[in-house]
Amino acid sequence: MAELRAPIPALKLNDGNTIPMLGYGTGTAWYKTGDESKLDRACIDSTKTAIKFGYHHLDGAEVYKTETELGTAIKESGVDRSKLFVTTKVLPSITDIPAALKTSLKKLGLDYVDLYLIHAPYFDSPSPQEAWKAMEELKAAGLAKSIGVSNYLPEDLATIMKTANIPPAINQIEFHAYLQHPKLLEFHRQHGIATAAYAPLTPATKAKGGPLDDYLATLATKYGVSEGEICLRWCIDQDVVAITTSGKEQRLSDYLRAMTFKLTPKEIREINQLGSQHHFRVFWTHKFDKDDRR
Repeated sequence: MAELRAPIPALKLNDGNTIPMLGYGTGTAWYKTGDESKLDRACIDSTKTAIKFGYHHLDGAEVYKTETELGTAIKESGVDRSKLFVTTKVLPSITDIPAALKTSLKKLGLDYVDLYLIHAPYFDSPSPQEAWKAMEELKAAGLAKSIGVSNYLPEDLATIMKTANIPPAINQIEFHAYLQHPKLLEFHRQHGIATAAYAPLTPATKAKGGPLDDYLATLATKYGVSEGEICLRWCIDQDVVAITTSGKEQRLSDYLRAMTFKLTPKEIREINQLGSQHHFRVFWTHKFDKDDRR
């Protein structure tokens, strides 16, 4: 199999740190519903393959139950820790965030993470502002280089920013052409919060049959890539970090083709316009009404 070596660009965060704009996720395909202590060797090997291909941004979460696999892959990869950007997230253990991160670090076999996120705003205790204060303390202690959130809406961000000493560096959200969050992204821009996208391939995978089908196919032919890679590039060209995953080695290699071209501003506008004609949400559907595009 031919391996494509294409450098992944980085985005500067509001705290001065930088994040690679294409990340490899250890959720979705690798999410464990059973016993966390039973290692998934396929997840480890696929993550090692991703690292070998140059995916040095590795995205995990305590709820995925794959932090041990991620840590094992990092160790077995032989890549120096300083070259990796490791993210994990807290939610099930939100009542004691410092203890949650220490547990995650032990599973990962690391002294710190590059990015620590509150996985979602759906918790009752502690208060959102208390939770964010705990995140700030972890950053001050050096256990997390950057801190942020995930799945937050403008009102959620506004609540924590009322008392925050450090603003969130990033908000990781479901983001693709069929779920564009214009008001949320405008809030991000106003406050210097970066955007990261999970499920960025949705229009080319889970939502086929929509108004973007023909145009994505046309662009894929023009650039000699897949429709999914057009979706990745659409994110990156809008300064949105894209998180994706796959258990297939060839697909991991192919995704890097998204680093070899740029969409034109006109093409981005056309994707935005066509995408806005259709609404499709993959995750957290139990939290949003069918037509809620927030």
